Amino acid sequence: MKIYTKGGDQGETSLIGGARVLKNHSRIEAYGTIDELNAIIGIVRDSSQNASADEQLEAVQNILFSIGSALAAVDGHKMQLPDFEETAIEDLEKAIDLMNEELEPLRNFILPGGDLASSYCHLARTVCRRAERKVVAMQQELQVEPKIVKYLNRLSDYFFTLGRFYTKLNSGKETLWNPRKA
Repeated sequence: MKIYTKGGDQGETSLIGGARVLKNHSRIEAYGTIDELNAIIGIVRDSSQNASADEQLEAVQNILFSIGSALAAVDGHKMQLPDFEETAIEDLEKAIDLMNEELEPLRNFILPGGDLASSYCHLARTVCRRAERKVVAMQQELQVEPKIVKYLNRLSDYFFTLGRFYTKLNSGKETLWNPRKA
């Protein structure tokens, strides 16, 4: 099987269900950003040495593929698509709570960074927020399962906390935001 089909050479692509849309359609913007996030999570996984976080991140990557499938499917399609349970949101919340038990409470904003794995988490967090915005924009014109937006919202919180956790785990330094005073 060839990796290229030439079907998109005119700026269109196919959705699940057969419809063709321009490559800048809100669906493509949404699931394309989910795909970008998934690639960055691969970098997060490769840059860290924490087995439990790696297991959680692999589960997140699988859920993001399910979300991408849901966003790429038109109403009335016949394909059996993967799904995720709302308990995945609770799993993220539990992971956040566990990491927070090991972290100093935040009293100030922090600058992204601290160590390499933490910096990649902050990158994942920002792309996750963009994916959330793209899905919300798509939701303005098309039906989107509410749990997708909720999951992405919680996932960005997870990446913020994971970044802080990696900074601590790897003896990095959190840098507090120092706003200029007028």
